[in-house]
Amino acid sequence: MRSAVARVRAVQCVTLLALCAASAAARAADAAPAAPLSSIRVSGEARVSARPDRVQIDLGVQTVAAQSQQAAAANARTLDAVLAAVRTAAGPTGQLRTVSYSLSPNYQYRPNAEPTITGYTAQNVVEVTLDDLARMGDVIDAATRAGANRVQGIQYTLRDQDAMRAEALRQAAQRAHAEAEVLAGALNLRILRVLTVDESSPGIVPLRAHVAMARAAVAGAAAEAPTPVEAGTLDVSAEVVLVVEVGPAAH
Repeated sequence: MRSAVARVRAVQCVTLLALCAASAAARAADAAPAAPLSSIRVSGEARVSARPDRVQIDLGVQTVAAQSQQAAAANARTLDAVLAAVRTAAGPTGQLRTVSYSLSPNYQYRPNAEPTITGYTAQNVVEVTLDDLARMGDVIDAATRAGANRVQGIQYTLRDQDAMRAEALRQAAQRAHAEAEVLAGALNLRILRVLTVDESSPGIVPLRAHVAMARAAVAGAAAEAPTPVEAGTLDVSAEVVLVVEVGPAAH
């Protein structure tokens, strides 16, 4: 009876030792560092250019009068005439919106004296958006003939900026991958997979231009040539950084 019990206990001890050994082996396998991946890091850059197909023009009317009500009323009358002229010149697709309005006193400063108010200035700025760039000169000329005396600036942009940015990223990614292929081939390796992708593609910066008033402010002045405004090109750059895993080339 005792020998049978001893045999059972011996088997239990062996089993327990085997389980402990297996557990230790598993822990050792988990703790062992994984073999480092062989990788190549490359970058590709691209720049895409396009002609702008949208322009935004800031046109302003500034009036000065002795009283604030007079300045505001004169500004409103002139602005109504400017808006009517611009709508005609811009055509049905032109868009107009007010971007700023101000009415402020004008001061005269003297030494050792309090500043005195000499009048008031009212200013209203309207943004005109055109998708037909051929109308831009006509819009500026029509506005100035109607009384606009400020061209705050001209800004060229694109109606679909995402397509241009996507094209720059596509070209940059292709160049990065081509660089990785060249390096891997030169080292008798092959690309197994892409590990990481990082991209940088700043937004498109609009082109800005400034034009001088092209119409004489004298009644009855002879007609002048249309205001010439030439658009350049818009550029967007992109950079793509790839890290790819490589292995021995297949034979």
